[in-house]
Amino acid sequence: MKRHWAWLPVALCLSLAAGAQTGRTASKSSAKKTAAKKVVRRTPVRRAPAVTYVQRQEATTDVSNAMNTEIEPFDNGGGLVAFFERLYRLNKDVPAVHVLHYGDSHTASDDLAAALREAFQSRFGNGGPGFSMPGLPYLGYRRKDIPAYQNSRGWRTEGALFRKGDGKHGLGGVSLTATRPGETVTLRASGDTAELLFLQQPGGGSFDLWIDGQLRGSFSSDGPHGPAALDMTTVPGERNFLFKTTSEKPVRLLGTIVQNQAGLTWETAGINGAQASIITEWDDQLLAAHLQRRDPGLIVLAYGTNEANSPIWDAQAYEAGLRQVVQRIRAMAPASSILLVGPPDCRVRSARALEEVVQLQRKVAVEFRCAFWDWRSRMGGAGSIRKWVYAGMAQWDYIHFTTPGYQLVGRTIFDDMMRLYDRFVHARQEVDDDKGR
Repeated sequence: MKRHWAWLPVALCLSLAAGAQTGRTASKSSAKKTAAKKVVRRTPVRRAPAVTYVQRQEATTDVSNAMNTEIEPFDNGGGLVAFFERLYRLNKDVPAVHVLHYGDSHTASDDLAAALREAFQSRFGNGGPGFSMPGLPYLGYRRKDIPAYQNSRGWRTEGALFRKGDGKHGLGGVSLTATRPGETVTLRASGDTAELLFLQQPGGGSFDLWIDGQLRGSFSSDGPHGPAALDMTTVPGERNFLFKTTSEKPVRLLGTIVQNQAGLTWETAGINGAQASIITEWDDQLLAAHLQRRDPGLIVLAYGTNEANSPIWDAQAYEAGLRQVVQRIRAMAPASSILLVGPPDCRVRSARALEEVVQLQRKVAVEFRCAFWDWRSRMGGAGSIRKWVYAGMAQWDYIHFTTPGYQLVGRTIFDDMMRLYDRFVHARQEVDDDKGR
């Protein structure tokens, strides 16, 4: 893969006034001469590849052909039966279905997840945003179905790669903590019901809840260590929520749940730079309690890009770690379907490492009765990322995708899953007909 780099040296010139003023010391003059010789070097910039019109058109055709080909992209599609059963019974005796989508930056951008969310909600009903992380915990986190979310600067983010903390972050693996009064988190979202998830802890601080500009009460997070929830349900519709700390004791927020009483939610918990092993660092008690509370019909694990690009790649260690993650999720949510989404084709340190990640995910998925969707194969196989870049569907870092590219991937996953679901429905209806005879 050809790389394009550009170095942009910039000389920092300090003009020395002719005829220095009397009394200026020699040391000052010497310092200025030294400063005049300094050169500032900027970070190298990778330029976008030069793509001709013909190359773009050919690449666009290749990408379209790859994604429109009807193939069997799922390994062990039977691993989705529990999820399909809930969809089939939705609006009958199952009021709502929740999906939790974990992953790395491909998930955190919410472009791919938003396409899935919109497609599923269009067919099965809009269940609202469901769970979302507290405020804006880090740059790059997005939820396109939530109009506004923000927090003041005094909150400390934990759970992301730059500060992992103690693992007590709950369902999304990321928390916000404040230790002084006056710090705020705001959220504007629409739903029939709403609740705040926070950590109860000995010596925990207090906070106020405001809804649509009106104070609704003051609450304490003091108590034995464990998960806590505050019911914020008010009149259904779009509401402005504000949480404001009122003491110098620690308050830790774990996320919010705003949802409708029926329909489907597609809830994302993506962390930039994350590997699947990050889930093993989350507190068992909190994660298990929250998973039980959400009762997801489907849990998506979309990792692999960062593992394949690791400078210390170890296939055996990766397999053991991935098996631990899936086993942990399976034990905490035994009634949920689990879908592993493999990494896309991308620029990697070692092509062998990327291939091994894909094959090991496939192996572990079968072992734990999970479904596996081979993103790399679906997009065209090894080397196909270049075509996606040329077509304007992937960024020129050859790792991340553009918004149209992510949207195309999301719609393709939906279409692939619905082909399986339609076959399930046909078989399920035959069973119902037999029972009715």
